Amino acid sequence: MSNMTSVLDLIGNTPVLKLSRLDTGACELFLKLECQNPGGSIKDRVALSMITAAEKAGRIKPGATLVEATAGNTGLGLALVAAQKGYRLVLVIPDKMSSEKILHLRALGAEIVLTRSDVEKGHPDYYQDMAARIARETPGALYIDQFNNPANTEAHEKGTAPELWEQLGHKVDAIVCGVGSGGTLSGLSRYFEKVSPSTELVLADPKGSILADIIAGKTPPPAGSWLVEGVGEDFVPSIADLSRVRKAYTISDAESFATARELLLKEGVLGGSSTGTLVAAALKYCRESKKPKRVVTFAVDSGNKYLSKMYNDYWLADQGFGERKELGDLRDLVTRPFSERAVATVKSDDRLLTAHGRMRVGEFSQLPVMENGKVIGLIDESDVLMAVRSNPDNFRQPVKGFMARNLLKVDAKTPIEELQRILDSGLVGMLYNGEDFYGLITRTDLLNYLRRKLT
Repeated sequence: MSNMTSVLDLIGNTPVLKLSRLDTGACELFLKLECQNPGGSIKDRVALSMITAAEKAGRIKPGATLVEATAGNTGLGLALVAAQKGYRLVLVIPDKMSSEKILHLRALGAEIVLTRSDVEKGHPDYYQDMAARIARETPGALYIDQFNNPANTEAHEKGTAPELWEQLGHKVDAIVCGVGSGGTLSGLSRYFEKVSPSTELVLADPKGSILADIIAGKTPPPAGSWLVEGVGEDFVPSIADLSRVRKAYTISDAESFATARELLLKEGVLGGSSTGTLVAAALKYCRESKKPKRVVTFAVDSGNKYLSKMYNDYWLADQGFGERKELGDLRDLVTRPFSERAVATVKSDDRLLTAHGRMRVGEFSQLPVMENGKVIGLIDESDVLMAVRSNPDNFRQPVKGFMARNLLKVDAKTPIEELQRILDSGLVGMLYNGEDFYGLITRTDLLNYLRRKLT
């Protein structure tokens, strides 16, 4: 390989892995590792293509402002390219995006505008409408508009598709992909229509998106919501060519997350949430096939952007995923039981600095104080603040001098209405099952429980 002079030279030419430890039925399933692009996703290709096309067309000048609506990965690709080329970048992002993506974007110099993820196209807070408005109101700004930008499709028609064709030795029976903006599917469709018209295109669509129903010839219901990022839509993007797609699979959030985790466990590939959607659909297709086929799908981005979400057992539990036995009492509200070592605690002789550090790392506002397996107190943020506000040296003092000792024990059989009154009074419930401490119970636990019931 020749020496590269820019990180942008590393975009594309991603490897293909044959999966060997997942059940692929009679088929061979290959995974193109787009997560190995320098920005961590397939969208690096699109970002470079769209910015380069705008430069060639004279639509942007050095130092220009670029604006885009993104569910994350296109934004990361644009931030990478913009930083290398010296452009200012403003990104409008739905509020369901993982914190890792947002931190990554800000580290690359992008300006972030968060907006609602629960509104549809036409609403002023819808991320694409908001991005277009910001671009109009910003002198000299260019709205990249990946959903209507032909350079999006060209990135895959001229890059991804021919790479794949060569890597698989001109033998590709089916390709499974998703639609976010539609560029990947459309670019692949154009290329394979020329070189291999018999290659099937299969859509992987999250539950709540309208696209699978459209492929099936159904009138889609109103779009729902889903937690998987970067795939699925509540409309058909103008560049999305669905004409050659004959089969579509609807994949739930739970199945997407579980499949991504299985992919990591069995194949060692750390993929993102939409990778789970694609692989789940590809596995369904392979297992349904009556004859051997060579099938390919994509690890569209890296799972390192989702460590706080789908790779976090407690986040999954808070969302209502995973198999937890219903106990029929207040224990059902607690996703971090003490018996599973899921509760962060301190000892009475630990310093306030230790307590504060554990609160910060775990994003807790209070910690039980434990001695010999028993709760003897509670220390919260206000206790620490009161102790150190006038004398920061108190950070070195032991917790026992500042903890609350008059604890409110809540039995697991307590009615939820009584718990509500306790929480409304500003207290934290120390949940007990008989004589055994079970865990803290807070307003957040109650809210998560009620949201899971709604779902």
